[in-house]
Amino acid sequence: MEFRVLGALDVRSDGTRLDLGGLTRRAVLGYLLLHDNQVVAASRIREALWPEGPPPTARKIVQNAVSALRKTLAHSNSDTGGPALLTQVPGYILRVDPTAVDLNHFRLLAGQGRTALRAGAIDCARERLRAAIGIWSGAALADLVEAGLGWSELTALEDERLNAYEDCLEAELADGRHREITPELELLTATAPLREGFHRQYMLALYRSGRQAEALRVYQRSRAALVEHLGIEPGRDLQRLLRLILAQDSSLQTAQLVRPTA
Repeated sequence: MEFRVLGALDVRSDGTRLDLGGLTRRAVLGYLLLHDNQVVAASRIREALWPEGPPPTARKIVQNAVSALRKTLAHSNSDTGGPALLTQVPGYILRVDPTAVDLNHFRLLAGQGRTALRAGAIDCARERLRAAIGIWSGAALADLVEAGLGWSELTALEDERLNAYEDCLEAELADGRHREITPELELLTATAPLREGFHRQYMLALYRSGRQAEALRVYQRSRAALVEHLGIEPGRDLQRLLRLILAQDSSLQTAQLVRPTA
């Protein structure tokens, strides 16, 4: 079986998509998949489903959803060692092969890419990080978000996606592919205007492409957004890059990273 949360919730058995039922069942399964192989308290699930306060029947509703999901998984799973939704005090645990969940695959590839990047294995880093990003088909649990559910875990996941993207573009810059990635960076700086890392990379890519004036305008846009929305000035990395661009420092044309990755 395959479980996909990096996009709309999608569960498949031998390639066939399973009918998971209504919103409550999908939300319970989605939340458990974000914490696969961990015990999740029933109270946390109720809070996730009804952040404004659960109805009097919330406990029974969750129990019914778990029962229905249990049957769906059991009916579609001929392997006795396959996924199982179990009751375990103080709540439930979804036991599943970690490799069957796309989120875990993403994290594995992203981690391998970062390790390769730190080691200077640029081609490997690009390959793994591009593969990690490619697993995403939209916002995490997009169908549940559209239905009005917004969890802190989903915000954290989006940060993970953007971190992987930033690391991937760092590898692209280190490989001298600044011209190829400028369209991506233009889009990313527009969709994530407060993320300084993308602006720094965009400025560097533009400068290396002979577009110094545009690189300076990117800095001004970034600064304006930070001041307007957060009341802060750009960070040290962005300000340092600005000074280097204004000085036309020769180090900016090398394939070395402007900053070390974490």
